[in-house]
Amino acid sequence: MAKLGLSRIVAGMWRMTEWDMTPQQRLSFIEQCIALGVTSFDHADIYGGYGVEGLFGEALALKPALREQMQIVSKCGIKLVSGRRPTHTIQHYDTSSAHIVASVENSLKELRTDYLDLLLIHRPDPLMDFDEVANTFQRLRSEGKVREFGVSNFSRHQFETLNKRVPLVTNQVEFSPLHLEPMFDETFDGLQDLGVQPMIWSPLGGGRLFTAGDEQGERLRLKIKEVADELNRPFASVVFAWIMQLPCRPVPLTGSGRIESIQVAVEATQFSLSRPQWFEILRAARGHEVA
Repeated sequence: MAKLGLSRIVAGMWRMTEWDMTPQQRLSFIEQCIALGVTSFDHADIYGGYGVEGLFGEALALKPALREQMQIVSKCGIKLVSGRRPTHTIQHYDTSSAHIVASVENSLKELRTDYLDLLLIHRPDPLMDFDEVANTFQRLRSEGKVREFGVSNFSRHQFETLNKRVPLVTNQVEFSPLHLEPMFDETFDGLQDLGVQPMIWSPLGGGRLFTAGDEQGERLRLKIKEVADELNRPFASVVFAWIMQLPCRPVPLTGSGRIESIQVAVEATQFSLSRPQWFEILRAARGHEVA
């Protein structure tokens, strides 16, 4: 089976339109990420209201040789109502062959590249024809436009159904100490069984681990801080390390335009939690002991 082939930490680009950077600043950020070993960049056609890929491509055009030092991930399958897409009258999913191909062609143009390293179907689509998607993936690979394929937010059964038809290298799902479902709904078990690494979006709970005022948030924050103090590591590094300790070898995404935040994520690749520390965080997340 094909392997994921991404850096251990992936730089998520979905907020790039909010970073208020010049093209040169964007290029500098990309170069700093690569210098830290973060060579993979996660996109979707819809990010920034269909604006992020163009911003990234504009920066990459300043130094095209960087393309061979990075892996670019994108997603398709959601149609947003947007001034940039005047024909979209309702937000909906579209995993038809025509839409997947058109989305890839547009992403290549916006990103100013000839190929994507990885393409994901962004969300499960009730009207998705698994055979049609698999055939489209194979066509895009044969044309050299996409090297590997995966999905995002799919259940175990949905993943395995498409994976029977065309090899998939990842399922990108939400997971954090505040969102544990993939650990208990067979998502991670199924991927580990197949030797497929999940990608993780929102590993810090969208920042809620730092701010949530409810009982679970407070309990988690205190426990993670306690473990961070024991290990003399940053708070967020402990969260990333906790996630990466799972045997399915999850690949977490960052969501920040601050290089300091990328450094903290990368630091998590340099240490592990003890088994008791790991379970202390799980207990704080669930509010009860394991049975």
